[in-house]
Amino acid sequence: MDHVTNNPEPKRTGAFSRTSSFGSSLRKRSISMSSVVSLHIDDEIQSESVSEAGDIGDRALHSQRNSSCRLSLDLGMEGGPPIHPADLHKVSVASPVREDVIFPLPIDSLKGPGDNKQEKQGLPILMEYVSCLIHLAVFGILGVLTRYLLEKLFGPSVSGVTSNQSIIYPNLPSNMVGSFLMGWWGVVFKGDISQLSDILAIGLTTGFLGSVTTFSGWNQKMLDLSVNGNWVQAILGFLVGLFLAAYSIIFGIETAKGFRWILKRLNTSTNKEEPIIYRKWRLNSFRRHLAAMVVLLLVLGVLLSVSGSLLKKEFGSGSSGAQLWLACLVASFGVWIRWFLARFNGHGLGKSGILRWFPFGTFSANVSAAAIMAGLSTLEKSVNNTNFGTVAMGIQLGFLGCLSTVSTFIAEFNAMRESKHPWRAYVYALTTMGVSFIFGILIYNIPVWAKGFT
Repeated sequence: MDHVTNNPEPKRTGAFSRTSSFGSSLRKRSISMSSVVSLHIDDEIQSESVSEAGDIGDRALHSQRNSSCRLSLDLGMEGGPPIHPADLHKVSVASPVREDVIFPLPIDSLKGPGDNKQEKQGLPILMEYVSCLIHLAVFGILGVLTRYLLEKLFGPSVSGVTSNQSIIYPNLPSNMVGSFLMGWWGVVFKGDISQLSDILAIGLTTGFLGSVTTFSGWNQKMLDLSVNGNWVQAILGFLVGLFLAAYSIIFGIETAKGFRWILKRLNTSTNKEEPIIYRKWRLNSFRRHLAAMVVLLLVLGVLLSVSGSLLKKEFGSGSSGAQLWLACLVASFGVWIRWFLARFNGHGLGKSGILRWFPFGTFSANVSAAAIMAGLSTLEKSVNNTNFGTVAMGIQLGFLGCLSTVSTFIAEFNAMRESKHPWRAYVYALTTMGVSFIFGILIYNIPVWAKGFT
């Protein structure tokens, strides 16, 4: 009897145990699946972020990326400062350290009536595009002039540091300087510059730094070494150039962080809520935006007029000055094309967006510029005419030098190197350099060898 009466209890206990076990297993599986989904989403967000670390083109004017929203929420949960929703796209992810996105001053995290009023005082979207193109053109020309001066300063005629016949190629100093400044203006202080003007931040990073540095010139000098049989020097030139540019942006980020710390200490000791520069120079009204656009338009007109008149005077001489003035006239087109191509960074391939971590916009700009420069170099050797040489060198220095970039390339490389998948940085770098070099061999080396050009 006792056995009969006690029998149902174990059955109920067993059934309850099985049900409880099933429920526990289901909960664990659900938690596990949600964790996997969360990790997958985080990986996709990071893949898009590292691809957009250098530039996102015209999308920066009218879009707020989901990756930036996620980054701002993460910063808030980690105790970081609140970030204004309109400023989310300005956060740079080239360095994942939280200090890089901390502004020296607190800003409001929620929109208020004043924010909507300020947004209405901005430029219309068409005028904003025009203003951005003007900024890019002006800073692009200034970048060409800076690159030319650095090339002359470190070249054989002055200091003798660089040479066309060594792995210390002529554009190496400008690539290092541009990468160093990218750590300042494009990573640590990009948010602060954007507080003054979004378009100014684009002009400085995409326009100036993107034009100070050049990937196509770097690739062409390695082709010149290889066409003469110096293959080891060509390979070492790529490796040394990559290492020095990568360390330059790291050094720039670290020194910028130190300077930011000093500014924060000074700001804390003086108990100032906001620096004077923010109050006086922030472009927070339609009138200020319009004034800045008009001033930059006048500067652009002066630069183009002076370059045109000097080119007309020196064109027949075939001097480097004539090449420089022609370069200034065509530089803007290279910057604009690169800026528009940058909108493909973070998109990936196809509808599914595979390889979202690969910056196809920057990649296409660098590879196409390197291929066109190789073609122009081949034509220059075959034509062997002074005027054609001036035109070819001017286009190479200006248009192609601004179409390609090392500062954006190295910012993306640095972001990938500091991500969860550092191997992507080296795949990206080797793919860019390898494809460009192979195209150069096909377009430049083989015709030179076949025709016996000197």
